[in-house]
Amino acid sequence: MFRPNNYCSSTNDVETELPPHREMGQLSFDEKKYLLAVERGDLASVRRILQRAAEAQFIDINCVDPLGRSALLIAIDNENFEMIELLLKFQVETKDALLHAISEEYVEAVELLLDYEDMIHKPGEPYSWEAISPDSGAFTSDITPLTLAAHRNNYEIIKILLDRGATLPTPHDARCGCAACVTSRHEDSLRHSRSRINSYRALASPSLISLSSKDPILTAFELSWELRRLSFLEHEFKCEYQELRRRCQDFATALLDHTRGSSELEVMLNHEAGCPSYEHGERMHLKRLKLAIRYRQKKFVAHPNVQQLLASIWYEGLPGFRRKNIVLQTLEIMRIGLLFPFLSILYILAPHSTAGRFMRKPFIKFICHSASYFTFLFLLILASQRIESTMAAWFGAEGFAKYLSDDTATKRGANPTFVEWLVLSWVMGLVWSEIKQLWDVGLQEYSSDMWNVIDFVTNALYVATISLRAVAYYLVQKEVEKNPNIALLPREQWDTWDPMLLSEGLFAAANIFSSLKLVYIFSVNPYLGPIQVSLSRMVMDILKFFFLYILVLFAFSCGLNQLLWYYADLEKKVCLESRPTTGNRIDQDACVVWRRFSNLFETMQTLFWAAFGLIDLENFELAGIKGFTRFWGLLMFGSYSVINVVVLLNLLIAMMNHSYQSISVRSEKADTEWKFARSRLWISYFEEGGTAPPPFNIIPSPKSVVSLATWISEKVCTLSRSVRKRKLYTVKRKALQQNEREGRHQSIMRNLVRRYITDEQRKSENQGVTEDDVNEIKQDISAFRCELLEILRGSGVNTSVASGHQGPGGRKNRHKERRLMKGFNLGTFESDHMSEIQTNHTFLSHLSMESTLESQSVSGSLRSKNSTFGRLTSLVRPVKTTKNNWGALVEAAKKASSKNLLDRLETKSEISPSPTSSGKKKREEYAKARYVCVSLPGDPDKMRTDSTDYSSDNCKSSEDKIEIDVDNKMHQNYVIRSNEDGIPNLPGVQPIRSCPRGWF
Repeated sequence: MFRPNNYCSSTNDVETELPPHREMGQLSFDEKKYLLAVERGDLASVRRILQRAAEAQFIDINCVDPLGRSALLIAIDNENFEMIELLLKFQVETKDALLHAISEEYVEAVELLLDYEDMIHKPGEPYSWEAISPDSGAFTSDITPLTLAAHRNNYEIIKILLDRGATLPTPHDARCGCAACVTSRHEDSLRHSRSRINSYRALASPSLISLSSKDPILTAFELSWELRRLSFLEHEFKCEYQELRRRCQDFATALLDHTRGSSELEVMLNHEAGCPSYEHGERMHLKRLKLAIRYRQKKFVAHPNVQQLLASIWYEGLPGFRRKNIVLQTLEIMRIGLLFPFLSILYILAPHSTAGRFMRKPFIKFICHSASYFTFLFLLILASQRIESTMAAWFGAEGFAKYLSDDTATKRGANPTFVEWLVLSWVMGLVWSEIKQLWDVGLQEYSSDMWNVIDFVTNALYVATISLRAVAYYLVQKEVEKNPNIALLPREQWDTWDPMLLSEGLFAAANIFSSLKLVYIFSVNPYLGPIQVSLSRMVMDILKFFFLYILVLFAFSCGLNQLLWYYADLEKKVCLESRPTTGNRIDQDACVVWRRFSNLFETMQTLFWAAFGLIDLENFELAGIKGFTRFWGLLMFGSYSVINVVVLLNLLIAMMNHSYQSISVRSEKADTEWKFARSRLWISYFEEGGTAPPPFNIIPSPKSVVSLATWISEKVCTLSRSVRKRKLYTVKRKALQQNEREGRHQSIMRNLVRRYITDEQRKSENQGVTEDDVNEIKQDISAFRCELLEILRGSGVNTSVASGHQGPGGRKNRHKERRLMKGFNLGTFESDHMSEIQTNHTFLSHLSMESTLESQSVSGSLRSKNSTFGRLTSLVRPVKTTKNNWGALVEAAKKASSKNLLDRLETKSEISPSPTSSGKKKREEYAKARYVCVSLPGDPDKMRTDSTDYSSDNCKSSEDKIEIDVDNKMHQNYVIRSNEDGIPNLPGVQPIRSCPRGWF
C-alpha cells in the first residue's frame, strides 16, 4: 500500500515535542494493566505484577496515569489499606503520598506512611514530600503535613503529628524586614502572601488550637485580633483574613456552649495569666471578659451564658427587680436616684458600712451616676436661662433682677453666678473621673471607645470655657484700672474675638455634647439600645460621606469665587457708599449680597446653605456683572446643585439605609451589637473605684487617705526586715494559691475542649451517607470480587465464564478507567490531535491520487456529481477545525481516541501480515476490531460515532460504505462513499458491513 514518505517522520516529530504533562500519560500496556488493577483493588494481580517487575523490570512501578496519580495515590484515593501496604512493601516511591493521605483524611494510611517515612528517612536529608519538584507536586512547598492537617481540621491526624514532634511556626509579621522576608517578597510576592495565609489558616484551625494551646480561648482571641490587623494591612486578601477571624470567634464562642455551670463559667471569665485566679464568693473582676471586649469578640460577649452571668452581677443589689412590672421598676429607680446625694455622703464617710456596700453594687452605682448626670444637665438648662434673674423677678425684687440681668448681659469679665459655680463643681468631678479612667486603662484602650473620645472633647470644651472666662476677668480688671467705665461697655461694642464671646460659644458647644451623652446611658434599654447601635453606624457613614462632600464643595467654591470676586467687591463699595455717614440711603441688598462670594470661605458657606434651599438666584445679580459671566456662574451653580442634591445626598441616603439594614433592629446582628455595647457599659461599673458620682468624687474620703498613707509607708519602709519577711510570706502564699487555681482553670479548659471535640466528631459522624461512602462500598465490592476470582482460580475452578474484568462501577470509576486505558492526556486539542489529523490528511491525499490513477473504469462516475463515488474528491479533503460537517467528524475522532484504535489494529495485523488476504479472513480480523459507523446516505450534518465493538457477522451487506485500510490501520477521520455500480479497485479499500440503523 502507498504510504507517504513523511508520514512516520512527522509522527515522530510530534512525539518528541510533547510537553511533560503529556509524556506523563504515555504508558505501556502492562503499566496500564498495573494501574488498572490498583484502581480496581485487585490485590493478587498487583502482587504478581510487582513480583515480576522486581525480577524483570518490565514496568516502572512508580509510573503515573495521565492525571498524575501513581499507584500509591490511587490506593489512597480508594482507601485500600492492604494495597498501600503491598505497594510500600515493594518500595514504591511515596513522594507526596503523605500529603494526599492527609488531604483525604485517611488516618490509617497517614500512620502507615509516617512509620514508613521514619524507616527510610536518613538524617540530614529532606523528607519525601519535601524532595518532590514544585512543578510536579500537587501542593506548594509551604504546605507541611501539620499545615494540611490543620486546613482539614482533622483532630486525629493533628494529634498523631503533634505526638511525633511536628511544629507549626508563627509566620513573620506582614511588615517584617528580615532578610528572609525581604528575599521571599522580592522573588515572588504572591507566593509570600499566600504562604502567610496558609500558615494563618492552619493556626486558625479549632483542632490545632485545642491540642496545642493551654488556653484555647486566649489563643483564639489573640489570633482573631491579629487577623483583623492583617485584613487592614493586606487589602487584597481581606476576605480570607476576615473569614479566618470569624472562624476563631466561632471556636471561642462554641466553647461557651459546653459550660455546665456557673462555677466553670466564672473561673473561665475571671482568669488572667499571671494573676490570682478567681475563687467562688470573691468579687468578680472578669479579666478574660474585659479582654474579649478589648479584642472585639462580639459573639463571645453576646453569648447567652455570658449575658446571664453579667445580668446576675448587674442586678445583685436589687434582688427581684427584674420580676417587677415597669411601674414598680420606675418607682424604685426614682427612689434611689433622689437619694444619691445622701448615699454618696454615707459612702464617703463609711465606705464599709451597709449603705456603703449597697452603694458599691453595679446597678446602684449606675443609678446614682445617672441621677448625678441628669442633675448636671438640669443645671446647664438653668444657666442658659439665667435663672437668677428669673427667680428675682418671681419674688418681686425687680431692682435686683435688673441688676443681675445687666451684669450678665453687658458686663465683661463678670463673676460666675451661683448656678455656674455648681456647674464648675460638676465639671471638675467629670474631669477627675476621666483622668482616673485614663490612668487605669491606658491611652490606647481609652481612645478605642468612641464615647470616651466624646467625653474628652466635652470636658476639653468646658475647661476651655472656664479658662477663657478667667482670661476675660483678668483683662477686664487690668482695663478697669485705666478706665473704670470699660467694664460697662455694651456687648455690641465688644471685640469680635473677645474671650467672653469665645467662652460663650465653646460653652454652647459643650452643652450639645453633654446632652447627646444621654444616648450612651439609654443603651441599657432593650428598646433604645439597638437604635443607638444603628445610629452609631450611620454617624460613621456620614463622616465618610462628609469627606467627599467637602471635596465637591471646595472645588465649586474655588471656581465661583474666582469668577465673581470682582463683582462682590463692587457690591461692597455700593454698601459702604450708602451708609448714613455719607448721607446716602442704605442699600440693604448690597450689604448682604457682597458677602456671598467675597472670599473662598464665604463662598463655601454660600454653597453649603444652597443645599438646603436658602440661596436663590438673585444673589447672582451683582453690580456690573456681564451677561456671559452671569450665565457661566449660574451654570456652575446649577451643576453643583445637581451633583450635590441629586447624586451626593441620595448616595448618603443609600449608605445610611444600607447600614441600617445590615444592623436592623430586629435582626440577630443588631441583638449581638446591642448586647456587646451594653456589656461594655456594665463592665465599666463592675470596677472597684469610681463609686461616688460627680461632684462628690472630688471630696477626699477617709478610704482614700488610708490608701495613700499605706502606699507611702510601703515605699518608705521597704528596707525594714519585718516588712521584707511579710512580703516574702505573702509572695509564697500567693504563689501556692496561683498554682492551685491555675490547675483548676486548666482542668476546666480540658473538659471544655474534650466536650467540644466529642461534639464535633459526633456531628461529623451523623452527616449521613455521602458520595465517599458509596465509592468506598463500590471499591470494597470490586476488591472482594477480585479476591474471590483469585481464590476460585487457585482452587482450579474455571473462571473464564466470569463477565470480564469489570471495575467497581459508577460513572466516576468508569471515567477513570477509560482515561487510563485510552491514554487520556492533559493538553489542548492542537497539541494532542492536530498533528495526527494533519498526518492522516497527508496520507489520504496521496491515497486519493493513487486511487484516481488505478480507477479508469469508473472515470465516468467520477465526473458525475450525482453519483456517490463521484463525490470522492470533494469528500477526501483536509479536516477543518471549524464547525461544519467534517468538524463533527474531527470531534468524533477526538472523543473516540483514534490513536489507540490504530495501535490496537496494528497489534492485530501481526496475525495476518498480508493485506491481500481473502474477504472472509479480512472480515474475521475486522470482527475483532472496533468499528465506527457513520450514517452517510442521510444528511451529512447528522453524523454520529460510536465506540462499541460490533462483529462484522452481525452487520448486513451494504454498498453505501467502504473502509480505508492502510497496513491494517483503520482511519476514522474520513469516509469514502461508493457508487451503486460497484466498488472502485483501490488498494486497501474493502467493503464493510453496515451497522444497525437504530444507533447511527
